[in-house]
Amino acid sequence: MRAAAARIEGVARRTPVLDLAPLVPLQVKCEQMQPIGAFKIRGAFNYLARMTAEQRARGVITYSSGNHGQAVAFAAHRFGVPAVIVMPETAPLVKVEGARRWGAEVLFAGTTTVHRQARAEALAGERGLVVVPPFDCLPIVEGQGTTGLEIVEQVPDVRTVVVPVGGGGLISGVAAAIKLTDPSIRVIGVEPAGAPKMSQSLAAGMPVTLSSVKSIADGLMAVRPGVLNFLHVQAFVDEVITVSDEEIVGAARLLWDTARLAIEPSGATSVAGALPRLADWAREGPVVAVLSGGNVSLAALADLLA
Repeated sequence: MRAAAARIEGVARRTPVLDLAPLVPLQVKCEQMQPIGAFKIRGAFNYLARMTAEQRARGVITYSSGNHGQAVAFAAHRFGVPAVIVMPETAPLVKVEGARRWGAEVLFAGTTTVHRQARAEALAGERGLVVVPPFDCLPIVEGQGTTGLEIVEQVPDVRTVVVPVGGGGLISGVAAAIKLTDPSIRVIGVEPAGAPKMSQSLAAGMPVTLSSVKSIADGLMAVRPGVLNFLHVQAFVDEVITVSDEEIVGAARLLWDTARLAIEPSGATSVAGALPRLADWAREGPVVAVLSGGNVSLAALADLLA
């Protein structure tokens, strides 16, 4: 992860940690301030930076609900290589346009990770492209883990770190960075109640695939956690909790009201999980929630908060 931090320096921003006190005893790691509006730039750029020039020359392809796709498009643009992004048919326009902005070809397939992964892998075989996985991959975990390295440097006395959970790339990297620095720091994962893939996998003792998912947090809708990510969560995460869509909306509203932060539902999920438990956690020391992204149109955010 420290090597990844050196690779992405000057590309991914060292995002600030904002203290919401005295209104709320919570600090937030502002990953919505990354060049593509989400933390995903860390893992995607690290992945491409670790590829050989010959591999990059073949071009890259990925499957994504939006943010990882934008990150791969951005990284490919920086390296001057072609990129294809397979997104769900329900992808928000702001994320589709975000990928196209960096010159990527955007294609659509179904509504779940399974649909878009199948199409991406088929296209990779047809065109000779290199697949950049969204989360179940060591270079991706290394890159996302740089977020955790920054948190422990920026808030040295942090006692609790709260992270949104989709496929598990972010939390696996952040949790490893936190626990390998100080095992006494609590790490909590938060996922939508309508997409509890990590909670159910932990209960089963192995990765499980959900038959369906439904939530306003479109970036956390994976139907199955990555195997590598699941193992990291088993080893390094203290607890994974679920929150309702109503709680996510409440968290997004609080972030706007207290700090004028425009956060997408997926990014606000960590705060939704932290709010009911803040009184207890804050007594032990600083609590930091990762705001994973802010790729939401102003119109959609206004509708959400209304």
